[in-house]
Amino acid sequence: MKFAPDREQQDMADTLRDLLADAGTAKIARAWSDGEAAPWWEVWRELAELGVTGLTVPQARGGLELGPVEMALCLEQLGYAALPGPVIESLAFLPRLLPDSPWLAELAGGAVGTAVVAGHLPCALDADQAGAVFRCDGDDVRRLGGIRLQRVESFDPARRLFTVEHDTAEPVAAADAGAAFDHGVLGCAAYLLGLGRRLLDTATDYVKQRHQFGRPVGEFQAVKHHLANVLLELEFVRPLVRGACLSIGGPRGSRDASAAKIAAGEAARTAARTALQVHGAIGYTAEHDLHLWLTKATALRTAWGTPAWHRARVATALATDATPIGT
Repeated sequence: MKFAPDREQQDMADTLRDLLADAGTAKIARAWSDGEAAPWWEVWRELAELGVTGLTVPQARGGLELGPVEMALCLEQLGYAALPGPVIESLAFLPRLLPDSPWLAELAGGAVGTAVVAGHLPCALDADQAGAVFRCDGDDVRRLGGIRLQRVESFDPARRLFTVEHDTAEPVAAADAGAAFDHGVLGCAAYLLGLGRRLLDTATDYVKQRHQFGRPVGEFQAVKHHLANVLLELEFVRPLVRGACLSIGGPRGSRDASAAKIAAGEAARTAARTALQVHGAIGYTAEHDLHLWLTKATALRTAWGTPAWHRARVATALATDATPIGT
C-alpha cells in the first residue's frame, strides 16, 4: 500500500499546525484545566472559520463532508499541539454517528458535542462546555436533557471528565454506532500519533541544549538510541493509521482501527517515557510544559477502548481473515 497526502491535504495540515503553534496551546490547556474556557473557545472559533469543525459534517448541514484521511491529518495536528476539549468526539465520532441530525449544523458552525459510550467512555468529556451530550449504548443513541454534572478526577487534568445525570433522554436517529465508534478509535490513534511526534521533537530539542561533561547530551550514543527507538515506533504507526483511513467503513475497518490505536498508544507511551528520561528531574514537574503531553498520552492510551480490548478484537479478526491492513 502506498499513501501520501496530496497537496491540498498537506496544505490543510500545515495551516492548522501554524495556527495552533501561534495560539500557544500549552497556556490554553492549563487554563482549560482550571475551568477557564475563553482562550480555548477563541482558538475553536478560528478552527471553525477554517472549516475544521465541519470537516466531516455533511454538506447538507453546512460541513465540508471530507473523509477519514483529512480527519486523521487534522487530529494528528491537534494531538501535536495537545489541544484539549472534546475534539475526537466532535470531529470523528458524532458526525459519523448522527449524519442526518440537524444539530450537526451547530457543530459545523463551531459548537462542540460530547458523549457517553457504554463499555468504553463512562464519563462525558468536557460536558459543561458541550452544546449537546449524547449517550450511546449499542445502537440505542439518545440526547440527554436536564443534565447535572459531577466532575471526576482524571490523570490528565486537561481531560475534564464528568458523570452525567439527566431528566430526559430523547432518542435520536443514528447511523451504525459501531462504525461511528471505529471512527472515534481512528481519531484517537491519529491524535496519539501527533502527541508522540511532539514528545519526540521536544526531547530531541532538549538534548541538543542540555550539556553534560562539556557536550550536548544528544551526542551520547545511548541517548541517540533511545530517540531512534521512539522514531522507529512512530514510523510504524503512520502506515497503520493511513491504512485504517482507507479501510474504515469496510469489512476490515474495525480491525484496522484497533490495530492503529494499539500501535499509536504504545508508541506515544514510549515517546513519553523517553522524553521524561532525557529531561531528567525537570520533566517530573507539573510546571514544565512537557507534563501536558505526558499526561495526555497516558490517559488516551486507555480511552476509546483499552489496549487489551483492541488486541482481542484484532486477534479475533485475524483468526478468520489475515488480509493485510488497508486492503
